[in-house]
Parts: sequence; C-alpha cells; structure tokens
Amino acid sequence: QVHLVESGGGLVQPGGSLRLACVVSGVGVSGNDVGWYRQAPGNQREMVAFISSSGNTHYTDSTKGRFTISLDNTKNTVFLQMSNLEPEDTAVYYCRLDTHQGSIYRGQGTQVTVSS
Repeated sequence: QVHLVESGGGLVQPGGSLRLACVVSGVGVSGNDVGWYRQAPGNQREMVAFISSSGNTHYTDSTKGRFTISLDNTKNTVFLQMSNLEPEDTAVYYCRLDTHQGSIYRGQGTQVTVSS
C-alpha cells in the first residue's frame, strides 16, 4: 500500500517562508517522478515543482527562484522549501508520485495561507 502524507503547511505573512514535507511509504521516491501541486479555491490544480527520476527539476514560472524541491532518499521524503511567499501562493498543496509503470499516487494535501 502506497501512502503520501504531507505536512508543514500553515499561516504565514507575505515574504515569509515555509517548508513542506511529503513522507512516502510503500514505494521509493528515488527512481520515480515526484512533484508538488497546488489548488486554490476556484482554480484548477497546477504543478508547482517537479523532480524527475533522473534528478531534473522543473518549476512553474511563478515559483522559480522562490521554491526549491528536494529529496531525502534516506527518509523517503520530498520537500518543498518556499520563500518570499505571496498571497497568490495561498492554496492546498499536494504531493504526487508517478511511477514508470504508470501508477499515480497523491497525498491528502496541506493548506498554505499567506496573509497579513
């Protein structure tokens, strides 16, 4: 059974930072594609940051230079370091893992609210 559990969300002021974590069990993060997505009320879910099985990272334009995705293979965990947060970053953030066999797994999400 594969499980993805996100944590680290919360309320932060504009310009602040948060670090999200996604602990994966049942499958390894290494060798698979993993990423962070977000969905704000009334909006479609969008990719925020993505790291491929080969280690290449991708970011949506609005998060480049502010967000960093990383893996800790020893803890089987995916991190998203978010800095210089803006109110537009407010959303539920989800972790997603895609295996090369075509399976897709998602977590339950963690709320990030950027507000003064």
